[in-house]
Amino acid sequence: METKRIISFIVFLIFVSISVSAQELLRLYPGTIPGSTGKVTTETEGRGSSHGMITVVTDPELEIYLPEEDKATGAAVIVCPGGSYKVLTYQGEGVMTAREFAKNGIAAFVLKYRLPDDATMKDKTTGPLQDAQQAIKVVRENAGKWGIDINRIGIVGFSAGGHLASTVATHFEKSYINNPDNISLRPDFLILIYPVISMQDNLTHLDSRTNLLGPNPSKELIDQYSGEMQVTKNTPPTYITHSADDKLVDVDNSIYFFEAMRHNDVSVEMHIYPEGGHGFVLRQKTEEWMSPLFKWMRNLKLILN
Repeated sequence: METKRIISFIVFLIFVSISVSAQELLRLYPGTIPGSTGKVTTETEGRGSSHGMITVVTDPELEIYLPEEDKATGAAVIVCPGGSYKVLTYQGEGVMTAREFAKNGIAAFVLKYRLPDDATMKDKTTGPLQDAQQAIKVVRENAGKWGIDINRIGIVGFSAGGHLASTVATHFEKSYINNPDNISLRPDFLILIYPVISMQDNLTHLDSRTNLLGPNPSKELIDQYSGEMQVTKNTPPTYITHSADDKLVDVDNSIYFFEAMRHNDVSVEMHIYPEGGHGFVLRQKTEEWMSPLFKWMRNLKLILN
């Protein structure tokens, strides 16, 4: 019996080792980080709590989760965890989601993006957007190496990460990063989970707005970062999910974005649950809430097998 336990434990360790070593951390910028003031702060690892919160980011990264070769579909997603632009719910929303995407044949890249900070950024309103654009650029540049179709690269965002993802999907015509080869910064599809969308007084999540835009943003800045006002006919196809009883980020954020998409004749699908509250994915099995999402991807031919 003891021998069997030892063998089982060794097998477990080998499995864990393979799982861990299969992942890769990639610095988002090989050189100078755009918009950085140069101030150095101590980063947190995001491993110390149940949802792996990260509170400080100065050197953004991509954590890479590639599917097994025989399961790979060629599709890819960049995952933006939420946290009011103050923290990143890195494990609960980022890593857990990425693993489920990879399990279903979709390459996933968890984005550890910079959190707005006047001390480390020359313009904190554009810092996260720069990182998300750079992530799309890096994934497209390396698509061949990672077995990815450059025309099936999407972005996923939770809560404030949803605001970042929707901003990327509506501000791609202007490059906020160095992009000499004019690589497309437009995501091919957009996935929003209980997203912050609007910066308008009657709709926004105030902490997210304050952390990103400051305590007294101008009307011009508020409108610029209100996703529902930036939708065009070229906004990528979108999947949205939210709960009606969300007390933190009003479900009208999703509804307004849905309506803007619909009136611009852009493909959009929305799932609103009657209950669940904010952050409901942290209390559900990942495969449960993601099942209709994968069906949507198949219907749009984003998953081809």
